[in-house]
Amino acid sequence: MTRELFDLLSSDRFPQVEAHTVLPGRPGRSAPLPADLHLQLADALAAQGITRLWTHQADCWAASQKEDHFMVTTGTASGKSLCFNLPVLDGLLRDPHARAIYLYPTKALAQDQLRRLRMLAGKQVEVATYDGDTPTAARQVARQKARVILTNPDMIHLSLLPRHELWDDFFFNLRYVVIDEAHTYRGVFGSNVANVLRRLRRVASFYGAEPRFILASATIRNAREHAQQLTGLDVTHISGDGAPVGPRKVIFWQPPLVEDQMNLRRSANSEAAALLSELVRSGVRSICFTKSRRSAELIYQQTADRLKETDARLAERLSPYRAGYTPEQRRSIETMLFGGQLLAVVSTSALELGIDIGALDAAITVGYPGTMASLWQQWGRAGRGKGESLAVFVAGNDALEQFFVKHPDELLGREVEAATVDFANPFIHGLHLAAAAYESPLMADDQRFFGPTLPLALDRAVEEGFLRQKSGAWYSSDTGFPAGKIGLRSTAGEQYTIVEEDTGDIIGTEGAETAFSALHPGAVYLHMGDTYLVMQLDLEGHRALVRPFWDTYHTIPRKETDTRIIAERMQTAGGPLTLHLGEIAVSTQVVAYQKKRLGSDEVLGTEELDLPRQEFVTEAMWFVIPPEMFPSEGDLIRLPGAIHAVEHALIALLPLYAMCDRWDIGGLSTPVHSQTEQPTIFVYDGHAGGVGISRQGFERFAEWARDARDLVRDCPCESGCPSCIQSPKCGNWNEPLDKEAALRLLEAML
Repeated sequence: MTRELFDLLSSDRFPQVEAHTVLPGRPGRSAPLPADLHLQLADALAAQGITRLWTHQADCWAASQKEDHFMVTTGTASGKSLCFNLPVLDGLLRDPHARAIYLYPTKALAQDQLRRLRMLAGKQVEVATYDGDTPTAARQVARQKARVILTNPDMIHLSLLPRHELWDDFFFNLRYVVIDEAHTYRGVFGSNVANVLRRLRRVASFYGAEPRFILASATIRNAREHAQQLTGLDVTHISGDGAPVGPRKVIFWQPPLVEDQMNLRRSANSEAAALLSELVRSGVRSICFTKSRRSAELIYQQTADRLKETDARLAERLSPYRAGYTPEQRRSIETMLFGGQLLAVVSTSALELGIDIGALDAAITVGYPGTMASLWQQWGRAGRGKGESLAVFVAGNDALEQFFVKHPDELLGREVEAATVDFANPFIHGLHLAAAAYESPLMADDQRFFGPTLPLALDRAVEEGFLRQKSGAWYSSDTGFPAGKIGLRSTAGEQYTIVEEDTGDIIGTEGAETAFSALHPGAVYLHMGDTYLVMQLDLEGHRALVRPFWDTYHTIPRKETDTRIIAERMQTAGGPLTLHLGEIAVSTQVVAYQKKRLGSDEVLGTEELDLPRQEFVTEAMWFVIPPEMFPSEGDLIRLPGAIHAVEHALIALLPLYAMCDRWDIGGLSTPVHSQTEQPTIFVYDGHAGGVGISRQGFERFAEWARDARDLVRDCPCESGCPSCIQSPKCGNWNEPLDKEAALRLLEAML
């Protein structure tokens, strides 16, 4: 990438550039190869031109020699895979019976690591993948011969643990468990995985094994705590990234306005396509990240069309990349990008993680990817080593994205989020205890895996019918297959299966707590970037029938929501407010939905629905608005619109403090709550039992409320828009909202 190009993008030719800056690089810090490293590994490293380690790699080796469980958190392309591959392969080469499990969040990442492992291990250590794509015959070979299994949490949960007797020799010799991209295991998914890992430790112990756990992760605020919450073990944290980083030039790209009054802007996808085409014409090797499959395909097509106008050959050096492609197609794209045949790729988050795609010059992120950790991961895909790189953030109309593009220092200087995990969530834990009892009867001394609260959890599981007690042991009450009833990405025991009507293919699942909002008849449902129309919701069979959808509208459900405070656990002062944290019951009924045109949000129609009311218990934070903040009669008239807008602004920005999406959060604002008898705002975890999201808001309320104030204050719209107080998930269709009164209220709250 040339300096001239950065200067050009920062010039008046591109008024979309809201701000730009340069982040300085740093030199690398290295250490000699360990003197006691197995000779075969030293030779394999030398064949790859590696004669020294980065300091964090050396620190990981030292921790492994002390037989510590450890977690390493360093940047993209810092060589984290060597942090665990060296100690694991060294141990396996020295002990011909030793085995290891590697856990990856995606099959593509496991396949990429398979290649790396084989290059280091040679023929002495058999390595195999074991996932949903593995043929039956290959699975048997893996069980019998593989010394390293590359798999995912779902396969551990549904296959290895319930059928551990088929893996008895493997578990007997299990010495290492590697958990790569550990930051992806958070929220509901992380809470389920934390239970799976405790079950894994327990089954290994049944065969006499106590494996060492090694975790690798992007940088997160609570790395050591997160590792311990996931595994239930004391874990050493290793940071101090020693890999070199070149200077990074960062541009904040603001699409131009197309409608002033409502502050609506040109599509971020179109802007990204225009920018990417400029980079490709300049020979800049680039990756463009987007949040959905559909957006990836749209940006690719628009970019290709622009390139064809000047040079059709350049369009052939561009490719999309997303889930849904065959493994062969994905490998081909990865190889061509690595080898330079492709100049650019438009990808979903599928390429965000550690798949090796070679050195790139520029990384474009279209829309906020959900977490700061993901953003830095994406930008880190460009600029391997000491070379310069370009990072671009293209904002959409979303409130959080507009906040960042108007406050770039807030983004660049912001600490990464904390990952939240609650393995003891009662709506998760009891089901996993039943699965553990199926694997082997639970005993009192299983506290070493499930913690000191196990006796209470066992009593609760017996009361709820998950377990039965007999002769000092606990057995599963389920005569079937308990693990099959647990979806790792939901707190709800019952999952709604999403079935494509014409083919019968199962395309995914949805938790019971969100199924009525997402899968009501007539809903436009987005799954992994593909769009479907819900034709039927079978309440008894717990399934939704869908078909592919190509129309240009989306749907928003209307919900009637009530909250009931069950228990208050904590209370603290938040400026002039008293903040509360506790357990609430949320009752919702989806009563209608709107059709809105994509892009303009024009209302195309409203349809009534007849669905039953649902209730779930979760964690929430809430606060009462004292009378002095709305002293006059005129203020009271504007109160409903003010508190509703404040609720939306808070929910929009809570992902800054917890690694979550706004769709994981619920809220309610009411002028008079039945229990507080005053105006009250609730923000709650959108999953039964809670996973610690609202707790992050409770603990960091002053910063959270300040950011919400800044968001509303700095938005140029007159009366509220999607960039500040309107919410795409509002159950009341964004009525009423009062921007001016909300800003006064937020100022008074600080």
